[in-house]
Amino acid sequence: MAGTMTLERILQTQGFGSRKHCRQLVRAGRVRVGGEQVEDPFLELEAEGLDFEVDGEDQTYRAQVYLLLNKPAGYECSRSPKHHPSVLSLLPEFLVRRGVQPVGRLDEDTTGLLLLSDDGDFIHRVTSPRHKLPKVYVVTTKHPLREEQLHALQQGVMLHDAPEPVAALACERVSEHSLKLTLAEGRYHQVKRMVAAAGNRVEALARVAIGGLTLPEVMKQGAWCWLEEEDLRRLWATSS
Repeated sequence: MAGTMTLERILQTQGFGSRKHCRQLVRAGRVRVGGEQVEDPFLELEAEGLDFEVDGEDQTYRAQVYLLLNKPAGYECSRSPKHHPSVLSLLPEFLVRRGVQPVGRLDEDTTGLLLLSDDGDFIHRVTSPRHKLPKVYVVTTKHPLREEQLHALQQGVMLHDAPEPVAALACERVSEHSLKLTLAEGRYHQVKRMVAAAGNRVEALARVAIGGLTLPEVMKQGAWCWLEEEDLRRLWATSS
């Protein structure tokens, strides 16, 4: 439980700036609690589940942040991008300030489901190969898919950094140039390298699920949403 905190401390933990800046926000009348304007930054409140507003935007106190983003192409999963904008530029500044970071990585040209969090234990658990959290990709290929290629992906293909063949958990043809591939690992460029080793080439790649969590079909690219307790339970529903 979060316990009781001063309003300025609550705002600081939620990413709204330094204590001094948060104090100024309150004194400037830019913060409301329970629909009422509050101008005392030292007002003590129960933080857990607290609903408040900053500059007219509804907020809820969250001890840790868990997000789902529909990543567009052309963004890097890094706090220090080199060639393209960071996916963090798609988030409100208060989330970036509190240390939210991508959970694992998607290539710059890969789209789809990306988790973000400021919970280090959660990030480690999701990305650890030990938990074998399945990840589902929709792959568009350059050449028509042949049965022997699908068979190779299911039985295992050799990658230069793997001591033995790497196999998909599942491989399903969607159309002549599209398949759905489920992996339990997250090696560097793994989907592209596996498809290449099977004798084809990836033209487009989208991640549509992690564990029991599926990318909402109605979510536009670049949009994000909070993950609640029920979402997190669904995420782990298929893990080992």
